[in-house]
Amino acid sequence: MKEQRLYYKYSDYLKEKYGEKVYKLPINLPITCPNRLDGNGCSFCSEVETGFEALASQVSVTEQLERTKILIEKKYKAKKYIAYFQNYTNTFMKLDVFQAYICEAAACLDIVEISISTRPDCIQKEYLDVLKSISEKYQVAISIELGLQTVNYHTLDTINRGHGLAEYIDAVLMIQSYAFPICTHIILNLPGDSMRDAIESAKILSALKIDIVKIHSLYIAKNTKLSYEYESGTIKICSKEEYIQRLIAFLEHLSPEIVVERLFSRVPEKDSLFSNWNTSWWKLQDEVIAKMNEQESYQGKCFCYLNGSAMKKLS
Repeated sequence: MKEQRLYYKYSDYLKEKYGEKVYKLPINLPITCPNRLDGNGCSFCSEVETGFEALASQVSVTEQLERTKILIEKKYKAKKYIAYFQNYTNTFMKLDVFQAYICEAAACLDIVEISISTRPDCIQKEYLDVLKSISEKYQVAISIELGLQTVNYHTLDTINRGHGLAEYIDAVLMIQSYAFPICTHIILNLPGDSMRDAIESAKILSALKIDIVKIHSLYIAKNTKLSYEYESGTIKICSKEEYIQRLIAFLEHLSPEIVVERLFSRVPEKDSLFSNWNTSWWKLQDEVIAKMNEQESYQGKCFCYLNGSAMKKLS
């Protein structure tokens, strides 16, 4: 009998797809976000770029990839890589500029995939057409990461996200028509969200047949609107135990076909006021795995709510 896996790990997915381990190389571009043009952006967003492992945005795409590749190759004997356009909103630029950046990455040796992180309200057909042509010309896979954070549109308003759930659904349907895999970012402990929101997030991602989910634990960066609210005591972060309960419930309601890239955020302590309850991410991950084993929990355990589930009451 096949052993029940706790969750579908991203590393396993990449091995299945490429036949060996594949590593992400972060790319940092000199860009911004549309949500920052008329204000300070999302309440959790800092002026410091989020890709702390990336090089400065002034360095060319080719040089960023080559310099990071040397470090990864030396440490892990890696041979295949994903060029990961990570910071801010990587489709929020003129189409010709966007095309030039993506082509530069695609032309680099040993790049098998290009992953583009962006916002749901920054997806247009013209940009997807460009990505399709680049994929065909350079024979590289394309994947797109969408920052949703929560399906609770009240919370999206509270954190000044600048879009609601409809924009996310629209972007997903558009991207899926090109068959590009979609990774969605979710934060399970935003102030104002509850266990119900965590479960509903899993259910909506499953109903939309998202390919990958990257789960984040909220960290509070310094000099952000959220940091001022945290220091003044106007918001509270749920306990570590509550987060773990939400995370397990999220996984239980998530389709077993969806890949899980991450369970916790990873950020240098010097850049944050709060991060992971002062516990290393790998210790937290060990706690989650132990708890899931104890509860006989696994991804998809509660995946029984689609395909007219209420019709089962007829039998």
